[in-house]
Amino acid sequence: MRKKIIIGNWKMHKTQAAAKVFAKETVDLVARAKQDGIILGVAPSYLSLEVVKKHNKRLIVAAQNVHQEEAGAFTGEISLPMLQEIKIGHVILGHSERRQYFNETDAALNLKVNRVLNAGLVPIFCVGETLSEFEAKLTKTVIARQITIGLAGINPALVKKLIVAYEPVWSIGTGKNASPEIAQDICAFIRHELMKMYGKSKANQIHLLYGGSVKPENIKAYLSLQDVDGALVGGASLEVASFTKLVMNLK
Repeated sequence: MRKKIIIGNWKMHKTQAAAKVFAKETVDLVARAKQDGIILGVAPSYLSLEVVKKHNKRLIVAAQNVHQEEAGAFTGEISLPMLQEIKIGHVILGHSERRQYFNETDAALNLKVNRVLNAGLVPIFCVGETLSEFEAKLTKTVIARQITIGLAGINPALVKKLIVAYEPVWSIGTGKNASPEIAQDICAFIRHELMKMYGKSKANQIHLLYGGSVKPENIKAYLSLQDVDGALVGGASLEVASFTKLVMNLK
């Protein structure tokens, strides 16, 4: 049975000092969540990765992005060896903001996914449709393309390490969230696509997360769904109080 996972994506928020306070104040929460079969994590800025890891050792600490090359003239980028040096085990890839603002393509993300997996880290691979695509009923067409190209060529032995997050772009930061029915339908579709690529057994080991205006008030409805194994949370993960409520409201 797949455990539940909640990952907070902090985006460009929190100084190192603020990240340290959050990490220290959630130590007990992480322990309680683990007893209930819930895995917690956050994705801070690069500067705060080591800070959070140091002060909350049981919390998953994920990078928000990584470059596919090990080294080179790529100003402003971070490499896998740099993350490995500070023992970061997870990386968010393909978030809609990276696709939109930094022009990341499915083919480019495929390189990153394969490099991350081959380096022994876990990619949290994001997929999702825009509002215009949703209104044009192109959701599944878009998701199928993102999955088929973005996750092609993965070593079959590493497939089970994948985490895939469905984040409808029209719900991120807007306060509009996809209904539980939509979330289940799309996550079931994603699992079906993964089955076609890698077989039923491996696809059933992959964790699927829902993200998009997830709050303490609605998280239980999402995580009760058959094919939703967790949540990728934005704003509600920034404060200790709301992050705690996300966990407590699952009981």
